[in-house]
Amino acid sequence: MNSLDGIRILDCSRVLAGPWSTQTLADLGADVVKVERPSGPHHPGGDDTRGWGPPFLQGRDGADTAEAAYYLGANRNKRSITCDLSVSAGQQLIRAMAAKADVFVENYKVGDMARYGLDYETLRQINPRLVYCSITGFGQTGPYRERAGYDYAIQGMGGLMSITGERDDLPGGGPQKVGVAVADLFTGMYATVAILAALRHAERTGEGQHIDMALLDTQVAMLANLGANYLVRGRAEGKVPGRAGNAHANIVPYQVFEVLPDAHGHAQHIILAVGNDGQFAKFCEVAGCPSMAKDPRFARNADRVRNRQVLVPMLEDIMRQRSKADWLAALEAAKVPCGPINNLAEVFADPHVLARGMVHAWSHPLADGVDLVSSPMKLSATPVRTDLPPPLLGQHTGEVLSDWLGMNETELGDLQRRGIV
Repeated sequence: MNSLDGIRILDCSRVLAGPWSTQTLADLGADVVKVERPSGPHHPGGDDTRGWGPPFLQGRDGADTAEAAYYLGANRNKRSITCDLSVSAGQQLIRAMAAKADVFVENYKVGDMARYGLDYETLRQINPRLVYCSITGFGQTGPYRERAGYDYAIQGMGGLMSITGERDDLPGGGPQKVGVAVADLFTGMYATVAILAALRHAERTGEGQHIDMALLDTQVAMLANLGANYLVRGRAEGKVPGRAGNAHANIVPYQVFEVLPDAHGHAQHIILAVGNDGQFAKFCEVAGCPSMAKDPRFARNADRVRNRQVLVPMLEDIMRQRSKADWLAALEAAKVPCGPINNLAEVFADPHVLARGMVHAWSHPLADGVDLVSSPMKLSATPVRTDLPPPLLGQHTGEVLSDWLGMNETELGDLQRRGIV
């Protein structure tokens, strides 16, 4: 049993935000059918991310396949069909499937689905209980609604790049995006929550609804404490949060510190994440400066934040006196939050990451033992699925159309000959 057994999801989304949401729902047991563009003379077909490599999956013959790692990372546990939405027969096919679906997900530009007769108002007439989720850059309303939205631009427009990166007065300062597409990923997760809430409503009332998800909305919501800092006091006082490097705006000491170089003279760093006054006192004991915790300039976190420019240079001198291994062992023993800064090779070799099952080997149609990142959701009674590797383009077209619509081989062959699927 899986949590979402019996839920059918028609996924007309591409790239990352939509597929990230539907992958999560698929992990939870939903039957997610990924609708992709058929290949043709001027387009390879499928989700654009299939070609976003290298790296590409290496096949059994040792050569690159057409499956990019990017695509593989966002499309597990789904089935793929091809359908040409630009022609009336393809639109008719999707409407027939929408009548059987619980959820419809799309990330086309505002107005595109209406032109195809696949918008919410049209499909709700066919299926009143349908949960319809639209994911766009700027939403279905507002002055920017017709603009295309991309994660990078949204990180800039939504303020994230103004608070990410080194301080402007230090070398390397300036706008910096996050290393992964967090606006897309967070929008995908918020969409998942909204879809589950809407499914609960539909179960109780038989009434579906339209979910309007926007990357910019999500990015603004993600500003979290910094957004609150500005709205609560900063706006009135004319103080706009800026980049703080690896430091925290509201907690001190909560940042990266350089420690003693390694045996080869290479710089080493650790994260020190003191979250309260008790932890600061423990840190001071470990660091051999217990009196610092009683200093009225540093005793409370609010004092440490106000006196950051005095305290941090003192701590930098202390931290450089001991090695990375020494600090981590001593701080962990004292229950002071800290950690190393691992590269990805170190992450995926970490014994705890492996013990938690965060890497799963899939048997793919083109290769055996394909390692991919696992879902982080650990449910005791309804564990996530691990049965469907990221599908090949159109791999399940016949199977799905038979399952959902009862289509026979003759009908399927006709659609194939006409280039609809």
